[in-house]
Amino acid sequence: MRESDCSWVLEIYREAIEEGQSTFTTETPPWPVFNNSHLPYLRYVYEDEGKILGWVAVARIYSALAYSGYLEESIYVKKSERGKGIGKALLSHLIIESEKIGIWGLYGCIFSTNKASIAMNSSLGFRVIGIRERVARDRFGAWLDTTLMERRSTSL
Repeated sequence: MRESDCSWVLEIYREAIEEGQSTFTTETPPWPVFNNSHLPYLRYVYEDEGKILGWVAVARIYSALAYSGYLEESIYVKKSERGKGIGKALLSHLIIESEKIGIWGLYGCIFSTNKASIAMNSSLGFRVIGIRERVARDRFGAWLDTTLMERRSTSL
C-alpha cells in the first residue's frame, strides 16, 4: 500500500463504514489519520487491472515493546468483489510476510454477525479466543458482539 493508493483504500473503507458490518468507525478518516493508525509496514493492496479491490494493514495492540510481535489485522474488500478469494489472498500474504519479520501473533476483532470473515480467518489458522458481548453500538444504534480471533505463527 502506497500513499498513491489512498483514494482507493479510503473508498473501500468508506463503503464498509456505511454498510455497518465490519467497523464501529462512523466516518472515513482523512489519509493522515488512517496512515498514522496503521503501521508503515505489512500493508498490502489487491490490485486487478489497475483497480484496488481490497487492502490489509496492521496496528499495534499494545505499546510495550514486549508485544511488538503481536499485531491486529484489518482487512477490507470492495463489496462488489467479496466472495472471490481476495480477502483470503490478502490475509494469506500478510501471514507469510509477517512471519518473515518475526511477528508471532496476529489478532482480529470481527463483528460476530460477520460469519464470512470469521470463516475466512478460521480457514487460515485463526481460532476464536473470546466473544465480547454488547461491546458497542453500531452506527445504527444496535448493540453488537465481537468475536476475537488470533493466529499464532507456526514457524516461530
